[in-house]
Amino acid sequence: MTTKQELIDGLNQDLAHEYQAVIAYTVYAAEVAGPFRPALREFFLAEAADELKHAQMLADKISALGGVPTARPAPVPQATTPRAMLEAVLAAETETILRYTRRMAQAEEAGELALVAQLHDMIVDETHHKEEVSKLLEGFPE
Repeated sequence: MTTKQELIDGLNQDLAHEYQAVIAYTVYAAEVAGPFRPALREFFLAEAADELKHAQMLADKISALGGVPTARPAPVPQATTPRAMLEAVLAAETETILRYTRRMAQAEEAGELALVAQLHDMIVDETHHKEEVSKLLEGFPE
């Protein structure tokens, strides 16, 4: 059985990764270069806004559960080419979906049914992000 503290700790891990995503997308939007810059910059900025909403939801929930939201991001992967940026994003989205799936099970065990629904919606968002990045990588030049 998942304790409330275990759930808070897991949500803080998730929050740190959402901060990481916001930072990565922001940096990638600033640094992306080459013929695909306009489209990728717009894509990265839109994704950053989505991830910021996820971060706010997680911080609010941590606080509501009696915890203190972390203020530290997970390490941001460095990438210097557009392809490397997209590959880093794909890896992060894949990891996030797995983490949120685990967190949903913990939330259900802890009786936090509203959180289960919120995490489900976030998994839908992250899956969409993953699918879009996968499509962008198809045939993308090295």
